[in-house]
Amino acid sequence: MDQPGVQNDATKTADYTQEDIDNVQRIWQCKDYYETLGVQKTATDAELKKKYRALALKLHPDKCRAPRAAEAFKAVGNAYAILSDAEKRKKYDLYVNQESGVRRRNGGCNDYDMGHGFEADISPEEIFNMFFGGGYPSGAMSRGGFRYCFRTGGRPGQQEGPANGGLLQLLPLFLIFFGFIFQFLTNAPAYSLHRDSTYTELRHTEGLNVAYYVTPSFVEYYTGRIRYVEQQVEEDYIGHLRMQCYKEKNQRETLLWRAKIQGDRERYEIVVNMVLPSCVKLESMYKNR
Repeated sequence: MDQPGVQNDATKTADYTQEDIDNVQRIWQCKDYYETLGVQKTATDAELKKKYRALALKLHPDKCRAPRAAEAFKAVGNAYAILSDAEKRKKYDLYVNQESGVRRRNGGCNDYDMGHGFEADISPEEIFNMFFGGGYPSGAMSRGGFRYCFRTGGRPGQQEGPANGGLLQLLPLFLIFFGFIFQFLTNAPAYSLHRDSTYTELRHTEGLNVAYYVTPSFVEYYTGRIRYVEQQVEEDYIGHLRMQCYKEKNQRETLLWRAKIQGDRERYEIVVNMVLPSCVKLESMYKNR
């Protein structure tokens, strides 16, 4: 009797789609962490974040119910955690190159575990929360790092008003929706947290005073939607601070461990009192929210 596979399971449930199955299977066919995230080995931190966001939203257990989806979600989180850490990425690249040499000498027959010895110090859910601040953002649509969240008023089952009045009430949402479609089709982020040749105009969010950069035509294209853009700016910035804070804490733990095994009490005290800049900024952000 044939063992039931993922394809057969798909016909027994409506909880997931063929696209979900394909997304999970692609992860399990990857040979290394770069392929898992779908980036080149020269990928920048910004590129890693962009790819992680897209994959994490597709594979999060609250959205994807396909077989082995939870494991694929973990693999994506682990890949990001390793490649976003400069030291771990350097060691991982060395390991992959060594293993590639072994496979070539053995005629390509020696398969290896792409993550052997390279496990993240943080859970997939914790990484996800660093980006999205909690559970799966249901009702959120994202593309190119840009997301809108909509919530309509009223209680379930509430009596609807006249048809024309309802359409007028929905008009602002239609305008926002078509603005989002434009953003989707152009695949150009509305802003950047860093200045470059495209995003040259400095702005600050009204809520948390976070600095961000936009194109000269930003106000023209996003009139009436700037508040939504700034919400995403603040979410991105806080997510960045969370990740940097995690890295700073991890580095401090490493330094404390070294000082302890070397018996260097003075060095240990210095490290204990180390200021963690991103953690300080993050705490300040939470106080101002």
